[in-house]
Amino acid sequence: MTDHTESRGNRWLVLLLCWASFTMTSADRSAWGPASAEVGAGLGVSLAGLGGFATAYYAGYVIASAFGGVLADRLGGRVVLSGSLFAAGAFMVLFGSSPSAGAGLALQALIGLFAGADYAAGVKLVTAWFGERRRGTAVGVFLTATSLGTVLANAIVPTLIEGSGWRASYHLFGGVSMALAVLCLLLLKDGVSAGESAWPDPRPLLADRNLLLLGLAGFGGLWGTYGFVTWSNTLMVKGGGIDPVTAGGVVVLFGIVAVVCKPLIGLVTDVAGWGRKVPAAVVLLYFSFALLVFGTMDSAGAFLAVAPFLGLGAYLYSPLMVAMIPGLSGERLTGSAAGATNALWQLGSVTVPLVIGAVYQATGSFPAAFAALAAGPLAGAVLMAFVREGQTVKVNRGIG
Repeated sequence: MTDHTESRGNRWLVLLLCWASFTMTSADRSAWGPASAEVGAGLGVSLAGLGGFATAYYAGYVIASAFGGVLADRLGGRVVLSGSLFAAGAFMVLFGSSPSAGAGLALQALIGLFAGADYAAGVKLVTAWFGERRRGTAVGVFLTATSLGTVLANAIVPTLIEGSGWRASYHLFGGVSMALAVLCLLLLKDGVSAGESAWPDPRPLLADRNLLLLGLAGFGGLWGTYGFVTWSNTLMVKGGGIDPVTAGGVVVLFGIVAVVCKPLIGLVTDVAGWGRKVPAAVVLLYFSFALLVFGTMDSAGAFLAVAPFLGLGAYLYSPLMVAMIPGLSGERLTGSAAGATNALWQLGSVTVPLVIGAVYQATGSFPAAFAALAAGPLAGAVLMAFVREGQTVKVNRGIG
């Protein structure tokens, strides 16, 4: 449908804009990690209470993921992606002017609520423009956004905080997000399946065993990934005794390796035709082990040495799992399936900030916090073993 020679230029422009949009929502989300301690000090929030802000964000994100994919299937990815990015950016700017902890908590939930639709809309657009033979590579490029967003936030936010305070970082990231949203609205083009007359019927997805298992496995993976992104800066400063800028540098190294390796693993699986289930399970197992190793480190040099290896595990399972979704759901329901599985995945992000905060506060142990993080990807690897790759859901024509 989408691999026509005459569409090649449009295809890469769509991928570029989807990638840029997802990079900004990822940077917006990742800004919390390096900013959280300063936000807590400025708004009068305890260390354990900081986890509530991350949970508020991800609660909104899960809701948007569940419904944003259905909207993308019906309205097209262009409108949903542009609108969600613009609204998320606007609430980022407002969060940067929060007068109180209560207002900040509500604004974090609103940022997540609008940012969450960006992912499913992006997957819908990438799937529409890239066929199965190129999909792993395209998804790998698209998903470098999550790690690059982490890199940008940790490279920029600590320095901005030192010079201008935490509020400046939210004003900057929010403003860039809004400007990019306008560009996406003007330049993006939907695939030919967008805007069909009937609302897609997502009910078959809810009963599909393979998508459910994929969603639960991703829950375990993101438990580790975003638990690390959310808490690593604060844990390294409080429990590891290193300064905030160095902690940000550790997370930069953690994320930057995935920028190169995500497209590479997609390309390798596309060319080799191995399937994506087994490599994803292996990466999750490796990630669990790497988290345990990181939790035993106790110096800036050790954190910096281990961080790139941890980044490989934290991000390389995601392009493999996302590229499996269209084959399980069928292209018509790709947005809905991406949104539904991402909603399950992000439940890991919702729960892990509170759990890790409670574990560290109760034990005061850096290794214990990372052992709790490692449990997630270990469970995800086990669940991936039961996924049957390539079994497509039987799709109804639509409703309405």
